[in-house]
Amino acid sequence: MAYQSLYRRYRPRRFADVRGQEHVIRALRNAVKEDRVGHAYLFSGPRGTGKTSTARILAKALNCENLVEGEPDGTCESCLAIDAGTSYDVQELDAASNNGVNDVRELIGRVNLGSPGRTKVYILDEVHMLTAQASAALLKTLEEPPDHVVFVLATTDPQKVLPTIRSRTQHFDFHLLSVDELSQHVAWVIDDAQLGLPDEVIEHVVRSGAGSARDTLSALDQVAAAGGVLVTSQPVDDLLDAIASADAGRALVAVADAVSTGRDPRVLGEAVLSRLRDVFLVRMGASTDHLAPGDIERIKVWAADLGDRATTRALEAVGEALLEMRQAPDPRIPLEVALVKITRVDADPSLDALAARVAALEAALAGGATVSAPAAPSAAPPPSARSTAAPAPRPVATSPAAPSAPSTPAPAAPPERAAPPPRPGVRPGDAARAALASQRDPSGRRTAAPAAAAPPASPSAPAPTASTPPAPAPSSAPPAPPATGGSMPDVATLNGVWDDEAFALKGAARAMYRGGEFTEVTGTTATVVFPNEAHRDRCESKRDAVEAALSERFGLPVSLRLLVAGASAGSTPTLAAVPDPDPAPEEAFEDLGVTSVSDLDDAPSAASGGLDALTDAFPGAEFVE
Repeated sequence: MAYQSLYRRYRPRRFADVRGQEHVIRALRNAVKEDRVGHAYLFSGPRGTGKTSTARILAKALNCENLVEGEPDGTCESCLAIDAGTSYDVQELDAASNNGVNDVRELIGRVNLGSPGRTKVYILDEVHMLTAQASAALLKTLEEPPDHVVFVLATTDPQKVLPTIRSRTQHFDFHLLSVDELSQHVAWVIDDAQLGLPDEVIEHVVRSGAGSARDTLSALDQVAAAGGVLVTSQPVDDLLDAIASADAGRALVAVADAVSTGRDPRVLGEAVLSRLRDVFLVRMGASTDHLAPGDIERIKVWAADLGDRATTRALEAVGEALLEMRQAPDPRIPLEVALVKITRVDADPSLDALAARVAALEAALAGGATVSAPAAPSAAPPPSARSTAAPAPRPVATSPAAPSAPSTPAPAAPPERAAPPPRPGVRPGDAARAALASQRDPSGRRTAAPAAAAPPASPSAPAPTASTPPAPAPSSAPPAPPATGGSMPDVATLNGVWDDEAFALKGAARAMYRGGEFTEVTGTTATVVFPNEAHRDRCESKRDAVEAALSERFGLPVSLRLLVAGASAGSTPTLAAVPDPDPAPEEAFEDLGVTSVSDLDDAPSAASGGLDALTDAFPGAEFVE
């Protein structure tokens, strides 16, 4: 007699022989025993879980001559004929290859014909592959078959079965077998078949079967033929090790090795996806009964290294790669690209990768790492960064009446004087705005500064340039050191920071923010109110520098909220009244060491106004009126 494979040799022949499907077996056995068998059943589940075998056992029970408590005896003529496949009471149709409407019509034409047994059973395997016309032809007979006919439909993809067919059947789900059940079954088969294999092969074949009894016995057949487990590399485990350690090079080498040994990239990707699903189940605390004990320990290590976010990203990336493989000229490329994105977060531009990088920073901070605040912008670059070429000197406007004194050195800077108290109704920074307004003529162009704004020029004293800021005036007291690790300052302290020489912010940003007023402090957020929307928008460009300087000054992160005076939700901002242009410009900028805002190092280039702006906008144009 020819050799018979183990999964055929040990196919279940009684309800009691079916493993792992007690919920189905109990219902069918009771239905047979109590004579309440339905006219149509739908068995669905993964491959190798006993769907077709259970359908044959049901056919044997319905025609057995010596039925005992709903179980066929397996020794009568009908049972032996069904086991041998020669019974007229059982008609099997493979819907995968006989899925046309003519095949179904031929089957329906034989339904009314009698058979030797009590019940005629039609088994339609892979019924989801029937065409739409064939399914429609089956409907009427499936709904009202003759009394002696029972239909059993089997499928691995129940959602593809027409709802009208599912509604006419009793639906039973078959599950994958657990590791313990498969291990016991394999141990019994090894002993009964006298294979003489060591116990070490059980874990290997159970892992290969992945919950399918037929696949497990097929793997056992292969091991028995080889005389033991062949020691080969496991590319899936190598890939998971590379993913867990974020080693892109190792992952690509594992793919190349697997493909060179004959592995199909799509099959390899599906295996990696299945392994990542196991890691995901361990991370979520779900059931892992389908995993061998050795596999569970290995998967727990991967789960600990990856974490929730990286695991979900890996699942999505490999799943998308499997979809792209269908149309890719080389199926390896989508898989390799997905592995690089998984192992190198900086190579993935998606939002999930950005979130992973942020999570890594948060984890580093939680572990005690420190992140320094960004340095505040300085008023002038360091000497090493300055150009060696001498910059062109900026002319300083002087009063026409100022006498020329070539041999007289520049006078020393006057001692620092206290700022005058603000007048009622004048907001902080109004003096600076008034000084700017007083330096422009009606056409909008800048005019010369008043004589009192700068000392007379002298040939022996070089004029100040943009890259060399003037020396600050001497102070009577040393500047206070910046606070560190303190609490958020109040509104009064924030409004007085502009008069603090220890404050790191210099230049135009400091002058622009003087025009605003701190009105509220909430947590680490300070609200600054500006007189109009245009001023607020200009200050918005300097927000980062001001926040960095405030954070450095007070020793904790400070964020700003910029508002317009008189504005409310859904309303037009109300402009503040233009104050009296007082005090003098030198009072507005004397603490910055310059006479006007244009002399600041980071001041924007002065824009032309009036006719000059029109001439620049339309080159070659000529004014006629």
